[in-house]
Amino acid sequence: MLTAVLLVGLPAAGIWSLVDLRVNVATLIDGYANGVRFVQRIWPLEPPPLDEVLRHVGLTLSAVVLATVLSVCLSIPLAFWAASNTKRGEGSRLAARSVIVAARAVPDLVMAIVFVRLFGLGVLPGVLAMGLHSIGMVGKLYADAVEQIDEGPREALRAAGAGRAQQLLAGVLPQVLPAFVAVALHRLDINIRVSAILGYVGVLGVGMEMSHAFARLDFGLGISWALILVVLCVVVELLSTALRRALLGDSAEFDRHNRHTLVSVVRRRVARAEPDRPRATAARGSAAPVRVTPGWTARRLLRTAYWAVFAAGLVWAVQASGVLASGLSGGVGGAVRTVGLFWPPGAAGVLPQLVEAMVVTVQIALGATLIGAVLALPVGSMAARNVAPNRWVYLICRGFVLAVRGLPELVLAIVLVVIVGLGPVAGTLALGVGAIGLLGKLVADSLEEVDPGPRDALRASGASRLQTYFTAILPLSAPAIVGHVLYQLDVNVRAATLLGIVGGGGIGYMLLQATRTREYEVVTLIMLITFGVVLVVEGLAMLLRRLLR
Repeated sequence: MLTAVLLVGLPAAGIWSLVDLRVNVATLIDGYANGVRFVQRIWPLEPPPLDEVLRHVGLTLSAVVLATVLSVCLSIPLAFWAASNTKRGEGSRLAARSVIVAARAVPDLVMAIVFVRLFGLGVLPGVLAMGLHSIGMVGKLYADAVEQIDEGPREALRAAGAGRAQQLLAGVLPQVLPAFVAVALHRLDINIRVSAILGYVGVLGVGMEMSHAFARLDFGLGISWALILVVLCVVVELLSTALRRALLGDSAEFDRHNRHTLVSVVRRRVARAEPDRPRATAARGSAAPVRVTPGWTARRLLRTAYWAVFAAGLVWAVQASGVLASGLSGGVGGAVRTVGLFWPPGAAGVLPQLVEAMVVTVQIALGATLIGAVLALPVGSMAARNVAPNRWVYLICRGFVLAVRGLPELVLAIVLVVIVGLGPVAGTLALGVGAIGLLGKLVADSLEEVDPGPRDALRASGASRLQTYFTAILPLSAPAIVGHVLYQLDVNVRAATLLGIVGGGGIGYMLLQATRTREYEVVTLIMLITFGVVLVVEGLAMLLRRLLR
């Protein structure tokens, strides 16, 4: 009964939100003339000088790399403490889980505001804000990966007298390392898009230059920076995907679809350089020494080269960002005074407006999730190999999903604010369209993971492609798709808070105003309100997932 209420109530809440916010076709038609004038105003584009582009792209990349590395370094011990099979005790597990949930619930934008006040303008506030907020996602996924390991190797080490650290390093870490690398690369993609919004509160990089251009109403320059950000997002997405497949994916599957990529060429040469050899242990005789360390094969050299490139990139990021030269503004005393500005929280006489803005933020998230689900289901279905009618449809839909994923919601929101005006309509549409990227990919992956047995049986009995889809593919993946929609709702609640910064409606606008007027006690109150709402939404999502199992 409760499951039915939630499954019906959430779409109904999304419809109510769209109606109440007046998100409809008429609004888009009314904004058509504004869109035409906007295009005329920004054309021709005003590209920034090449040296400025390289400098700010370098700052953005260095901040994102350092933030991702920081989140990984902090998430690994938290994951071991939070996982049920590697915990030190219930107390440490509860504490680690609480830290992970808190990091996920507190918006990175609020963290950036605090760190900009503490350290001043620069890259370091962005590194700390993105890094600490990323623990919420990275730590949770790492803990889930640790809980799913095969306990055999660890139990064997324990029986041989190995200590806890030895068990974790030799029995657990090798099993979860592929998942750890994949999650880190995925978070790198996300942080590239997040870095744009942090530029609006003083974090150096492409986002800050874009915010300054739009603040001066220099739309030609602003859109040029936005396009640079889009290209950067797409390039990083493609590189991280290639790295994930090269380091972790199935070699045969990867090479079949990417035969002419650099990584595939290197792999094939390595394979030719290392032909399969029979084990020579028996032929050597029992007296021959047995090697207990791996040899330096071509494959191992290739893996070592990957890690060497990563280490070099990390050193470059530290030097390019200048984080080592950053320090507390005003020293320790100044830091204490700054913290005192944020506590205790206060409403400054605008509590009713804050509550109303938070309700609008939740409505934006609900409406955007509904729009995203309606659009992502058909697009994601056509992007699944076992559903698409032919390879061309599959490639086009996959490419479309990738393109949308590479387009930051911030850029969409800025364009839509100009077309439909300030308010929640722009934020809802931006998040709704942006959801196609993440939700469409998750839907496609879920459909491809369905057991092919029922599908093949229906096709053998003469069922059409449409009948097979609705009876043997979609129903089997429905629980996973519902879980993905709930995850998208969780993401949209936090994203709706951020888009208010650029006029997308909701409590984000109140947050920006409080920051500009230096009412930092209001910033703290907004953070606490957002924290509570995110926890409630996450709790409902967890309850519904549990009921669907």
